[in-house]
Amino acid sequence: MWAIIREPCDENIIRSGSTTAPCAKARGRWILAATILASSMAFIDGTVVNVALPALQTNLNATAVDAQWVIEAYSLLLSAFLLVGGSLGDHYGRRRIFLLGVILFAIASAASGLAGNIGQLIAARAFQGFGAALLVPGSLAIISGSFSEQERGRAIGTWSGLSAITTGIGPVLGGWLIEHVSWRAVFFINLPLALLIILISLRHVGENFDGENSRVDWVGASLAVIGLGSLVYGLIESSQVGFSDRKVVIVLIASAVLLIAFCFVETRVGHPMLPLALFRSRIFAGTNLLTLLLYAALGGTLFFLPLNLIQVQQYPPTAAGAALLPFILIMSLLSRWSGGLVTRYGARLPLVIGPLVAALGYVLLIVPGVGGSYWINFFPGIVFLGLGMAITVAPLTTTMMSSVSANRAGIASGVNNAVARTAGLIAIAVLGIVMLQVFKSELDRHVSELRLPSSTVSSLRAQSNKLAAIAVPQSRGREAEQAIRRSIHESFVSGF
Repeated sequence: MWAIIREPCDENIIRSGSTTAPCAKARGRWILAATILASSMAFIDGTVVNVALPALQTNLNATAVDAQWVIEAYSLLLSAFLLVGGSLGDHYGRRRIFLLGVILFAIASAASGLAGNIGQLIAARAFQGFGAALLVPGSLAIISGSFSEQERGRAIGTWSGLSAITTGIGPVLGGWLIEHVSWRAVFFINLPLALLIILISLRHVGENFDGENSRVDWVGASLAVIGLGSLVYGLIESSQVGFSDRKVVIVLIASAVLLIAFCFVETRVGHPMLPLALFRSRIFAGTNLLTLLLYAALGGTLFFLPLNLIQVQQYPPTAAGAALLPFILIMSLLSRWSGGLVTRYGARLPLVIGPLVAALGYVLLIVPGVGGSYWINFFPGIVFLGLGMAITVAPLTTTMMSSVSANRAGIASGVNNAVARTAGLIAIAVLGIVMLQVFKSELDRHVSELRLPSSTVSSLRAQSNKLAAIAVPQSRGREAEQAIRRSIHESFVSGF
């Protein structure tokens, strides 16, 4: 999941850093260009791939579980190595690690576009997630280290505004490429962007280090990626074979042991990637819990909504990509306004009202069935969801940052970002279980009412893990095919 919006504390990561190599004004423009392009490349990729999932299912004969792994493989490596990526930049040089991330991201994008089967695509996406874990914190650290405190506010505004614009354009452009070129084009488009970033960085971005924060917690990162990977694998696999399956039980137990070991290691190492001492603050722990819940709900929505719009509602990919533009615009336009709510009303009121408004948006998204107008069925829910998130995110970030001392602001921001990304990772796995079980149950009920031949029923049940991408048997006549297709769509909507 990524993510269709920037994570909650990106700007605070920039503000909290120290200026190690202030740049000349002319070079500052090039530094912003390189970091905006790099951040946008990661943001756009996170939004576009969700829109491409229906085309991937069709062209690579992928199941819904395969589609989950296309997103999860990327999110897993990004979530687990995000904090380590910042430490690597401090130790080996921020420009060097940033460029390494861009190069890895570009290679993985090319491999994704050339993938001949779903397994190759999933592997390439994991590699891409690792590249993103290096370039995302690298781009933020470069801005932080290149601008003085007086110039940093303007740099952040430029970075934030242009990144928001590219994030909004991304799904629409991606949908157009899927519709008129190929799903592979959404990966290949990263290659010229990466080349441009590399050329600008080599010429205009200076190298800088941070000797005071140069330890890399490889043990913690390894335990995190294996533990989270085992958890996600166990949850996704359980949607097909159930929680009683021996392999699922073993994997889930292993994930619990590994994650406990991760927590133990983080309390013992000198420079942990996740300082657990931060969570002794009730405010810090509470705001991160709220972040986890908010971004879990959002991550699940952004995964299943494009499948609903394209496969069930029959939207073209371009229209499906544009469907979330109101959400992005509301988040972008109201972010500065919502930042002042804490000063005016305190933290509690917006942190109560915002999630309630977002919850109303989710309720409105429950209502639509098959067919109908976007403006009546989906637009109101998307608007309320965007409004609720806009009211919540800035006060949430402000409250979280005020709960830690100034010298820990950077790591606190990084932890909050990692929590947001991990939330989407786990949500897609958990909500996938619910979706598949409800879909299969509803499909069985619809199929039994249609009184279809046993061969047709067997075919539909065998394909049920494809959700709405099921290939309808074509030997039953047009009327029967339409009835089957309607049953599939209604079953998907019930799960959604």
